[in-house]
Amino acid sequence: MTKGVGMQHLVRIGAFALALAVPLTSYSEDGSAAWLRYAKVPPAPYRNIPSQIFLLGNSSTERAAGAELAHGLSAMLGHSFDVQAAASPPGPLPTNAIVFGSYAALNPLMPSALPAGPGPDRYTISFSHKPGYSRLVIAGNTPQTELYGAFHLLEEIGAIQQIPREETQTASAAIRWTDEWDNLDGTIERGYAGPSFFFKDGHVLKDLQRASAYARLLSSIGINGCNVNNVNADLDLLTSEHLKEYARLADAFRPWGVKLALSVDLTSPQTVGGLTTFDPLDPTVIAWWKLKVDEVYRLIPDFGGFTVKADSEGRLGPAKYGRSPVDAANVLAHALAPHHGVVLYRGFVYNNHLDWRDPKADRARAGVDNFARFDGQFDSNVIIQIKEGPIDFQAREPVSPLFSSLRHSNVAIEVQASQEYTGQQRHMVWLPSMWRWVLNTDLHAEDRHTPVKEIVTGRSFPNPDGSPRLGGFIAVTNAGTDANWLHHPMAMANLFGFGKLAWNPDEPLTDIIDIWTRLTWGNDPQVDQTIDSLQLHSWEVYEGYTGPNGMGTLTNILGYHFGPDIESAERNGWGQWFRGEHNGIGIDRTTAGTGFADQYPPALAAQYNSLSTCPDDLLLFFHHVPYDYKLHNGRALIQSIYDTHYRSAHKAAEYVTRWTALQGLIDPERYEEVLRLFTYQAGHAVVWRDAIDDWFYRIAQIPDDQNRVGNHPNRIEAESMKSVGYEADEVSPWETASGGKAVVCRLAAGCSLSTVLSQPTGSYDIAIQYFDSWKGTSKFELLVNGKSVAQWSANDTLPPAQFDPKLDGQTSTRFTVHDVLLNPGDMLMLKGTPDLRPELNTSHNEAAAPGALDPQARERRDYREYAPVDYIQLGPSGTLTPQN
Repeated sequence: MTKGVGMQHLVRIGAFALALAVPLTSYSEDGSAAWLRYAKVPPAPYRNIPSQIFLLGNSSTERAAGAELAHGLSAMLGHSFDVQAAASPPGPLPTNAIVFGSYAALNPLMPSALPAGPGPDRYTISFSHKPGYSRLVIAGNTPQTELYGAFHLLEEIGAIQQIPREETQTASAAIRWTDEWDNLDGTIERGYAGPSFFFKDGHVLKDLQRASAYARLLSSIGINGCNVNNVNADLDLLTSEHLKEYARLADAFRPWGVKLALSVDLTSPQTVGGLTTFDPLDPTVIAWWKLKVDEVYRLIPDFGGFTVKADSEGRLGPAKYGRSPVDAANVLAHALAPHHGVVLYRGFVYNNHLDWRDPKADRARAGVDNFARFDGQFDSNVIIQIKEGPIDFQAREPVSPLFSSLRHSNVAIEVQASQEYTGQQRHMVWLPSMWRWVLNTDLHAEDRHTPVKEIVTGRSFPNPDGSPRLGGFIAVTNAGTDANWLHHPMAMANLFGFGKLAWNPDEPLTDIIDIWTRLTWGNDPQVDQTIDSLQLHSWEVYEGYTGPNGMGTLTNILGYHFGPDIESAERNGWGQWFRGEHNGIGIDRTTAGTGFADQYPPALAAQYNSLSTCPDDLLLFFHHVPYDYKLHNGRALIQSIYDTHYRSAHKAAEYVTRWTALQGLIDPERYEEVLRLFTYQAGHAVVWRDAIDDWFYRIAQIPDDQNRVGNHPNRIEAESMKSVGYEADEVSPWETASGGKAVVCRLAAGCSLSTVLSQPTGSYDIAIQYFDSWKGTSKFELLVNGKSVAQWSANDTLPPAQFDPKLDGQTSTRFTVHDVLLNPGDMLMLKGTPDLRPELNTSHNEAAAPGALDPQARERRDYREYAPVDYIQLGPSGTLTPQN
């Protein structure tokens, strides 16, 4: 023990760490540790770090910080670190120690002042050492920021970075939250990684160790709030019985400095309180909300606040009584204000029954039309939560003009780490690339520099006293019980990147992804360079084989938003139209069209209104143009669509090649998981490529000048092969199967397809494109001249979140057999055995879909699978799945 410092007993992580046993125990390489693996690093650069950790504070969060630091340093540097708590009052600081404390506690003990005082979340790390002396100080303006400092130090060591002599980090905004769309029954709306680890069967789970581990992950990247339930909130969410259970969740979050928040339904005064109305201006409703909020804070003193979705997609709201969003938001705000809680009122309010025949109808206008006139009327603890774009988390859409329309109100940006429209964690898409593009977009409000990042952090339109407005960042994340939280090991980079951008929206993307890669996969240079490159270009690749040029993602918007279904966006009330017609494509949102472009400040409105200045990547969002329209690069639009889809699908296929070069440099468990997902993405990118290009070729009647679209010389259509038992079946939408058809087998004994090959002698890869739906497990065998070369089962779950009984672009997948020697005249045969088990044809009613407004809604489902096949594609041997 250091002289001159009174100390309590030695902790050695101790009892508090035992309470955190799940986060701090050893783990298998299943991805559950995420970026907190604390893998060993060369100890020499860190030999001057003291092995004693002294805590000046004693809150649960400060104790968590000390335990975390001791655990991480011990794991990475290979020797033990001890945690000790200082006596009260503390004596002089020890000369050889890591010292944790608040600015207020440390300043009297330091030779030079630290930046104490109120303000945004902030911490400082200072490190000085010389012979006989080594002190590392971690100071913060709250216990939570002391914890952030501990995680940051561990991050620097884990990435083998030099510890600066002194550094201070300050958060950009107060609100840095995730939204989790979990339902009380345990399902997760738009969740793609298993069921909830918060709820099951209408209750909070008894075992909340995983919830605590999740809060730890969030805290490690500076996230300070977690809204744990669906914005389409369960109607009985606010019963007293439920609130007592949510208090247990808050207890699990609290040591990690993460506040619990809840989404609430505005009908709660009726559905929970038994009132005859939920009119926000009714005195009994106002009183009910006050009493309910007081009850919440008695149980959860550090409760964060409410998120509200109202008057949108079937959720009732103030419009029922002729009231405004201001009326509803301010009633909640008044109740929350004495407790320092906030209201996040979503700006996602629109009419989903628009008349598609009306050329002036435009869903994109809804945000500004519904909220701009109320600017300046919201209470100071109300934040308007605005989706990044005016439609709905597309692969690319322009920034919502609502950001620049609310200049006297608090705003926050809502992004989606859960990849609803971007591959649902079966495709790798690093979304921080998109978010940076959004955050850097300059809206030129008031004819000055007003990028989105400065608007949502409250700096572009500050309070009257000049201080930044309350604002921030929310990511819809929807983590689940899959071991690695988000199903795809690469998808965790989205959550990590969100936390980093929310803390500092100017953090370089290259730094963010490199730190994540090193912490998650290790510090091998080849591994780091490969993964960094794959992630940094993945958004461009995904956009390229789905919906480029601002046309929307072109997914199945009436279903699960996963596979291609181009016309599902057209001729309905949802307003995600792209107006694809024989003579052209795109929505005219100029002054002469819907007028949406004029919702932007004048300089940006002028840019979007003009074809000569509108960026090509947003062209079809703002303009209806003919297919032979020349882009700024001189290429015809239709040829650019063809080329972009072929180029991007090929790049997706190269993921497999680049990944296999890392075999042996990565643990086998995660290597195989990523290889499986990259292999799937390579095949599904071809499904997307062909569906989009074939659809555009049919409607435009303009051929591909490279003669690729509709021309597949090495493709053997299943319906053209000799069949024993297989029957042809029309596929809908037609473009999601080659030639619009597939074949199915309804014979329990199985069926077969065969053909005589004419290809030259050589070694080939053979890709079998088939369909794989839920629960049913068809079996396949590929034979050459009667000899089996591969067997597999169709046992994936496609689409990832919800049952789809159809043969379509959501269930289409492929299996590739590599290095098969073929000669002219060889007989190629595919055998398929369907899964016709009687129990798959349910005679009982299934549970309601996640987020269903009618909890009594049930659906009968037939899960039988008929070994469906689309085509067989031959290609040269290699790691690329056959392309054309």
